[in-house]
Amino acid sequence: MAWLRRFELLAWTAGILLVAVWGAAYVHKSVLSRRDLARFETASRTRVASSPARVLPGEAPPDKTLWSKERVRAYEESLKQKSSDPLAVLRIPKIGLEVAVLDGTDDLTLNRAVGHIQDTPKPGENGNVGIAGHRDGIFRGLKDVVRGDTMELETMSGKEAYRVDDIWIVNPEDIHVLDPTPGRALTLVACYPFYFVGSAPKRYIVRAVAQERPAASRVP
Repeated sequence: MAWLRRFELLAWTAGILLVAVWGAAYVHKSVLSRRDLARFETASRTRVASSPARVLPGEAPPDKTLWSKERVRAYEESLKQKSSDPLAVLRIPKIGLEVAVLDGTDDLTLNRAVGHIQDTPKPGENGNVGIAGHRDGIFRGLKDVVRGDTMELETMSGKEAYRVDDIWIVNPEDIHVLDPTPGRALTLVACYPFYFVGSAPKRYIVRAVAQERPAASRVP
């Protein structure tokens, strides 16, 4: 039965060809898959390498020598909870302060750092940037800051120097201190008096203005 043998031969040939095609397709798919993964990994590394470093606070914990016991406990408790990424880092050399500026002024934020005040420009933007902190915690050292002292604000765009221009004691409703300013400014806000027992009735305001950089250091 020659026709049966020919049919069997054709069937075997077709089967071998199908297996070969499947094998080639599998290998091709595997190669492309690995290539895509390699391309993705390369692209990811490139994005990470080209992205600006995230601004983080200093590694050293804050100096809590002047803090109230309640604020120390609140700070330690806040470290157990997740917070937002820092918008900036505020440094005031006069009082040895280096602290992250987080978004918002809720209890968690102000217990572990200082907070950007809503409806004011974000750190690094033009205008009057409002930053709040607790008088019996991170911002207690503001009591020793005077006109002419310097501070630094670091954002993803770089570092900028500020000089204290004015200091006020105002009522809580005197929110005009957060009004827009013609130039770049920082307005630091804490309750006052610093050692008042209970809810402090006043607000302590430190206004610092951006310092003009030397022409040689400006980026064209």
